[in-house]
Amino acid sequence: MALALSCLLLAKVANVCIPITLKWIVDQMSVEKALLAVPFALLFAFGFARLSVTLFTELREFFFAKVTQRAVRRVALETFEHLHRLSLRFHLSRQTGGLTRDIERGTRGISSLLSYVLFSILPTLVEIALVAGVLAWNYDWSFVTITMVTLTLYIGYTISVTEWRTVFRKEMNELDSKANSKAVDSLLNYETVKYFGNERFEADRYDQSLQRWEKAAVRSQTSLSLLNLGQSFFIAAGASLVMWRAIDGVINGTMTIGDLVMVNAFLIQLYAPLNFLGVIYREIRQSVTDMARMFGLLNEHQEIADDPNAKQLGAEQGGQRARGEVSFENVSFAYEADRQILRNVNFTVPAGETYAVVGPSGGGKSTLARLLFRFYDATSGAVKIDGHDIREYTQASVRAAIGIVPQDTVLFNDTLDYNLRYGRPDASDADVLEAIRAARLERFIESLPQGLQTSVGERGLKLSGGEKQRVAIARALLKDPSILVFDEATSALDSESERAIQAEIAAVSRSRTTLIIAHRLSTITDANCIVVMEDGSIVERGTHAQLLAAGGVYARLWALQADTV
Repeated sequence: MALALSCLLLAKVANVCIPITLKWIVDQMSVEKALLAVPFALLFAFGFARLSVTLFTELREFFFAKVTQRAVRRVALETFEHLHRLSLRFHLSRQTGGLTRDIERGTRGISSLLSYVLFSILPTLVEIALVAGVLAWNYDWSFVTITMVTLTLYIGYTISVTEWRTVFRKEMNELDSKANSKAVDSLLNYETVKYFGNERFEADRYDQSLQRWEKAAVRSQTSLSLLNLGQSFFIAAGASLVMWRAIDGVINGTMTIGDLVMVNAFLIQLYAPLNFLGVIYREIRQSVTDMARMFGLLNEHQEIADDPNAKQLGAEQGGQRARGEVSFENVSFAYEADRQILRNVNFTVPAGETYAVVGPSGGGKSTLARLLFRFYDATSGAVKIDGHDIREYTQASVRAAIGIVPQDTVLFNDTLDYNLRYGRPDASDADVLEAIRAARLERFIESLPQGLQTSVGERGLKLSGGEKQRVAIARALLKDPSILVFDEATSALDSESERAIQAEIAAVSRSRTTLIIAHRLSTITDANCIVVMEDGSIVERGTHAQLLAAGGVYARLWALQADTV
């Protein structure tokens, strides 16, 4: 930065020297001289000054490029990391298209702000100060007064009109983000749009947003004409008055032709960047507006945060992996104050055992997994691992100890290999192949021309539901966690694949604490204990045989599913 600012100052000094050397050349040519050495020396000085302006300007850009790009990179990275620290509640309500557009515009705004302020505003102010100093030193007060009054009126007018126009720019940004969100949302749900034949409906919905954006853009553009007209008026008036004073000085003999040329050159050099100053100020206001939305994301409250004294899970075992005992002690939870999901849930999964949670839809089964992963904190009660509240541990260490196969498996738009290794990026090829065999994926991968390098498409849409779930199972097994959570993990599989994977799940669960959240009761008959939930509360618990004998909710659900087979 020091080198860049030094080059900036030297460039402006060289720029101010150009009219001065031009004045000397004109004055020398106005007087008969026996030697031409002085004019040639001045011509050399004039050329050197012009070259120096370009040289120091480019050196300034050269030195400052790293500063600008590093600032953009650091803020973009900080925003990205902060978004990943925010709770699931925030991400369930966000719109991906608008969010990415806000980050994109915000990072671009940082680059623009640094560039405009340091390389446009500051150089212009330096040049104004140097020109004012030269005028004040060589001529009467009227030159400086006219110049400074013109600058003051110009800047005041520019700021006031631009502030008024900023409202239109903000509205444009908001409408642009909304339109982009609608477009992204529609494209992500391409198949649903096709299922219902709603292409025209989606296009009309998108166009409604674009129409509102168009109106705001038209207001912004027409108000720009008013701004440009006013700026041109002040510049024309100020330049005319200064030239009038210079011409008057030449007529009166107090100024030379060279002085007239120098003053004219100063005006050209000064008003050229000044005319651009209006554009720069508008861009700065736009950059600040764009950055405000991105920094608003950084100010978003981090609902789930690590305690300052949080420990690493497993530290009690000397840094070894957790034993894996999981307890829900009087856990109650509500997404919203008027939407109670769990009510005093109490059960413990001993280390190494397999527990299943079943019950009607909406009973709060999947919420247990979200609380265990600490996507949310319990409203009351505690979720514990190895006898300690998970809030005592860092979130990263808790999540590292748990592997999950979710009901809705979403994959990255990359290769099969990338998605499988996401469970453990440093896994060896042998470990990956072992996970593939355990999830019964080898036949499917062998049938693909590109094998593991096959792209799965956005959100894994190139794979069937069953294929995606088997990838998710392999990914969870590759992670090698102490605790396994299967949230409807085989719901998209055919009966043959389900039976095969159930056998593998049973095999890998023998050495791990396993929590199976299931809707199909046939998949959990061998669990050590089955917890039955209804309306957010535990209504029954026991083995498959015990629950059937009890004739309660589980027996009723079993009978209903048996009738549908």
